[in-house]
Amino acid sequence: MTPARPGATSASPTVRLLGHLDEPAELTVEQLRALPAHRVEVSFDCRTEGEQHHGYEGPALLDVLLAARPRIDFSGRKQRLRFLLDVLGADGHRAVVSWAEIDPDFGGRRILLATSMDGTPLDAAGPQLVVPDDHCGARYVSAVTAVWLGPLGDRPEPAPTS
Repeated sequence: MTPARPGATSASPTVRLLGHLDEPAELTVEQLRALPAHRVEVSFDCRTEGEQHHGYEGPALLDVLLAARPRIDFSGRKQRLRFLLDVLGADGHRAVVSWAEIDPDFGGRRILLATSMDGTPLDAAGPQLVVPDDHCGARYVSAVTAVWLGPLGDRPEPAPTS
């Protein structure tokens, strides 16, 4: 996996892959687009804007993480169940996805880090987390800035605010 150019500007936002990975990375939408892409048509309910219908294209979150070489023991199944993905957007919105949701031995859901929405590239905004089977749009995280992978209980807690 090739890291993003140093000093990437707001014109080319990046997503950091962090946590239990042998090859943590910082990727632009352009670099994500170089991975095998999938297209999904989705409908979901958005609390503020009502029912939404969109077409998204981009790599599967599983493929993005496998390219970063997760430190997960794949020899069995049960040990994979404790791993979580914490996806953070530029606006502070975050969603948690379990590894089992994207693992083909379990849920096998094709959750995307979309690089385009309705044919419009997301290079300027940043990638979007797309959870196609969700009826509610709350886990659709726009302008993803970070994806953390780790076992339950290992997630670093943010410093308390005063």
